[in-house]
Amino acid sequence: MKIKYAFLAAAVCLTMYSCKVMSPKAYKTLVAERDSLANRTTNLEGELAQLQSDTARLHRQLNDLRKNNSVLNSNLDATSSKANELAAQTTRLAADLKKREARLKEVEDILKKRDEATNALKDKLQKALLGFQQSGLTVDIRNGKVYVSLADKLLFPSGSIIIDERGKAALKQLAVVVNKEADINMAVEGHTDDKKVKNLGQIKDNWDLSVLRATSVTRYLTETEGVDPHRLTATGKSEFQPIDASGTDEARAKNRRIEIVLTPKLDELYNLITK
Repeated sequence: MKIKYAFLAAAVCLTMYSCKVMSPKAYKTLVAERDSLANRTTNLEGELAQLQSDTARLHRQLNDLRKNNSVLNSNLDATSSKANELAAQTTRLAADLKKREARLKEVEDILKKRDEATNALKDKLQKALLGFQQSGLTVDIRNGKVYVSLADKLLFPSGSIIIDERGKAALKQLAVVVNKEADINMAVEGHTDDKKVKNLGQIKDNWDLSVLRATSVTRYLTETEGVDPHRLTATGKSEFQPIDASGTDEARAKNRRIEIVLTPKLDELYNLITK
């Protein structure tokens, strides 16, 4: 409005200054120009107000965008940090997996060697003891170990702990094989049936009988056949690990036995486990 009044004042002053009487036509023209200027001034003022409003709005939007940008940058930093952490964790897990796979292969290779050695030993013993397999001798593999099972009738007279000639012949053939296999440890286990021992002098019960028969076999192998005593262990199991618990005479005959358990030395495997 100030601009409008300024134009109007200027027009009036110009008229008065000229001291010239205007014709009606000139006056109308001047009024029309005045009104045109007034309208243009009004429009300019409206445009100015609009520009001021738009400028304020744009400032607000700019501030909002700057805030959003700051939040996004913070989130980006956090995301980047998380991504780096996950990448490092993935690298560690991959390295651990690789190490475990290598260890697994190492264990599998050792167990494979053990199984190969066990099967080879079983084959050698079966060939060496073939002539005694009709007399109650068996050779089999259980839990990675070779079991040579000798019925008591093959080794001892009834109720005795003294090995007879037939039993010595079988043990001699077994010793020939094990003396060539330095990496084999042996456990000699005595087993009885569930009948109580009667009138056997120094032998008080089945525990005594099982232990003394195991030590008789161990002593024969070490003292007569030259098996290294460091490789042998003698134990008595009495009646408590039967092959057949049915209680028949045939079952009891199976349970009365000496088992020689041959185990490949597992030093390599133990060393691996304790790493």
